[in-house]
Amino acid sequence: MVDPRALFDLTGRVACVTGASSGLGRRAAMALAGAGARIVGVARRPEALDSLAQDIGDRAATVVADVAIRDGVPALADAIAAPFGSPDIIVHAAGINTRQTADDVTPEGWDRTMALNLSAPFFLTQALVPAMKAKGWGRIVNFASLQTTRAFPGGIAYGATKAGIAQLTRAMAEAWSAHGITANAIGPGFFPTELTEAVFCDPERAERNAAQTCMQRNGRLEDMDGPMLFLCSDASGYVTGQTLMVDGGFTAK
Repeated sequence: MVDPRALFDLTGRVACVTGASSGLGRRAAMALAGAGARIVGVARRPEALDSLAQDIGDRAATVVADVAIRDGVPALADAIAAPFGSPDIIVHAAGINTRQTADDVTPEGWDRTMALNLSAPFFLTQALVPAMKAKGWGRIVNFASLQTTRAFPGGIAYGATKAGIAQLTRAMAEAWSAHGITANAIGPGFFPTELTEAVFCDPERAERNAAQTCMQRNGRLEDMDGPMLFLCSDASGYVTGQTLMVDGGFTAK
């Protein structure tokens, strides 16, 4: 008889989570650690990473880095692999939303958004994939968004990257899934994080967003745990190239 719990067991796996210092990235790191994985958290803020490591314990390591710096990817990949070996799982939670309107988008804001939200997930994964191929097992989880398919005010650069993430995920699946490496994306609805602070600081706006969902509420951080564990474990072994919307039915209406 199959033990369903074993499908979600990440004991012996190594998971790298970018953007692990806060929000959904931090939550992902905690959830994967709770399932038995050793965690390498990557972010720019050392104090926040130290807090994460303290909460997880001796199965956590941290790397202070800006994943958007293209020239730094080879050294970053080496630093990620140093504590526990090259990761079996990579979760790309680092992201930025400049919230510049189409008329006000600057070249600097556009380039920074593209570099962090779209280019970094590809080039860092590309550097880590050879070790996954050698093991015949890997999990890639990108972060999509409501703006993967919807246009929001002030979201032209962010939305372009998140639409790109959906296609990047499909292309990663096409390139690497024959080697036992799945590539999927999670598309969060409105969750209370630093990235959505402006939304939740406006109670009326937050209520309107909640009313747009089928469930009539915004997301809670714990709502991400199950979908994240599913996509990072053996439970999703025949699922690849997909974008799973975790949005309470926002995109269903």
